[in-house]
Parts: sequence; structure tokens; C-alpha cells
Amino acid sequence: MNRYILSFTKQGFCIYTSHLDLLRLFKRAFKRCGIPLGYSQGYNPHPKMSFAQPLSLGYSAKDEILEFHLDKAMDTEEILRLMRAAMPMGITIAYCKELDIEPRSLASIVEGAKFKIGYPKSWDSLSGKAEGPEKIISDYLAQESIIAQKRQKKTKAMVDVDIKPMISFIKAIETPDYPFALEMNLRAGSDANLSPELVIKTFNDFAGLNVLREDIRVERENLYFQPCIPHTLGLHLDYEGEKK
Repeated sequence: MNRYILSFTKQGFCIYTSHLDLLRLFKRAFKRCGIPLGYSQGYNPHPKMSFAQPLSLGYSAKDEILEFHLDKAMDTEEILRLMRAAMPMGITIAYCKELDIEPRSLASIVEGAKFKIGYPKSWDSLSGKAEGPEKIISDYLAQESIIAQKRQKKTKAMVDVDIKPMISFIKAIETPDYPFALEMNLRAGSDANLSPELVIKTFNDFAGLNVLREDIRVERENLYFQPCIPHTLGLHLDYEGEKK
């Protein structure tokens, strides 16, 4: 099968590299390293490689997954050594493993994603409220519905969408990186996909947080997959458990 995955982080100035440019970056890195990527058949062949889930421009990430095929089998440690040396500053490869599962792509079995939302000031400075963040988060999630405006792809019209069913959990966390931060699990994948932008907008409005969007940092910590792949791959499978 000669099918593999790479896990990598995306930090620094590389967060402003688009999804398509990141694909080009990896394609050229494979070529530079002499790693024989597999190609599709037909008039216009493409390298058989894809990300498990596209990452929005400006987001950092801790555990992104690239799936790819090779024309011939290679040792994963050799792939790891070669690719680490070819990456620019901001892209760090964590591991490489062979993917020995049914032909379904990882993109088709993504279920959810965990995000960390970093704010530039403390909760007290942002909200000016007597209640702590835990109470506000609880009240936010206790709403009968959480309505956000989302632009339709085809018509480009703005429509109201209830995003509450696609939020698994939200909690305030302590982090050395930000004065105040939220951690949240959201639905992701082909069946349902919730952008953290909609949660940030509706939560900030609900909580009355006085902060500009450009001052908020978003990091995708990991993706969750349907439990049809081996746990030994190191991928995150327990999305249902994370909901509890």
C-alpha cells in the first residue's frame, strides 16, 4: 500500500501560509529529499497527498496530519530524517508512521477538533463582570440555541445557523502563553464542520468581552478521528470521551 502519515506543528510566520501553499511546500520538500511520491492516474496526475483537515489562515497548530502515498516502500525513520531537514522554520515534524487501514482517507473520518483560544488580557480586564468565566461559559452553553450568521458557499448569502449542537465543550484554562484562554471541542469533518470563528463571535458578544478579533490567537491542538484506525498510530480517537 505504501501509505503514510506525517504529524507536524505549524507555528511562527508559517501560520500565514495558506492551505494550498502548504501543500506545495510539502510536495517540493518530498521532491528535494528524493522521496518518490505516488501520483494519480489520468491526463493531469496529482501527487497522492492531502491534509486530514484544512487549517484556516492565521491559525497555529500542534498536531496536523498529512497523509501521502509513495511509489515504493521506505523506512519511516528515514522519511522522518529527510523531511525534518527540509522543513522551514515554523514547521516541525513530530513523527512518521505507515498507515495500514482500509482505503478511506483520513479526511473522510475526521469527527472533531480541539482548539485553544488565547486572549490578550485577563478575564477581569476583558469582561468587567463579577461572574467568573466558568459561570459565563455555563450560561452560554445553557442557551436553548446559539445562533450565528454563516455565509453560504453557493449563494454567498448570510444565514442564521444554530451552532450549539456542534459544540462539544468549552472551558477556561490556565496557560503560560495567554492571560486568559478557552479550550473547546468542535465538530469537524465532512458530516459537520464548525469554525471556531463563529464560537468566538457569539461567545464574545454573549459575555460582553471588549476585545478585537485580531488580538485573539487560535491554535488547533489536535483532530479526532472515527475509531476505525489503530491506536498505535498516535492519532486522537476518543472524541466521544472528550465530550464528557
